Amino acid sequence: MQRDHVRFRLVPLAPAWLPSDFATAFMNNPGSFLRQFCTFARIVKIIHYAVVAVLVLGVLYYLWMKPPSANPMVDRRAAEALALVQTHQAQGYPTILQAMTEHVRSMSERNRVARLGEWRVKQLEGDLYEIRIQLRDQGVTGQWFEREFIWHADLLSKKVNAASLPADGVTPKEPDAAP
Repeated sequence: MQRDHVRFRLVPLAPAWLPSDFATAFMNNPGSFLRQFCTFARIVKIIHYAVVAVLVLGVLYYLWMKPPSANPMVDRRAAEALALVQTHQAQGYPTILQAMTEHVRSMSERNRVARLGEWRVKQLEGDLYEIRIQLRDQGVTGQWFEREFIWHADLLSKKVNAASLPADGVTPKEPDAAP
């Protein structure tokens, strides 16, 4: 008794993104396929290391190029200079800090956005410090305006001087000395 066997040829199914002869090449010569796959894996590994290296170099470059500014929480003299500016009298308000926060609050009441940046302190020389803050206002048309307020604080004489035009509009003028 003889059975009739039908022979089926196994045809590997390959994804559409692979060349049509790729699957047959694998079936015919699996060693070559493994060599190609290992080469591809090495290339991917090299690309991953290159991406990590670029990221690490970018972070190091940022840290190296970061502008020097004193951290008021660490430097006692910088904190004193910041406090001297923030508590200095402003035009129409008891302090500069209150004038700045009141401006942001009044803008929000008028359904406009105003953002106050971080206070930055930089030692210029000796007892002279520079204090900066940025204020961003959204205009009626939606356009943003940015102003940078700069003051110089002299810790020796306990004086605050406006060093930018926006800061000059907030800081009251000292009366002229009588001759």
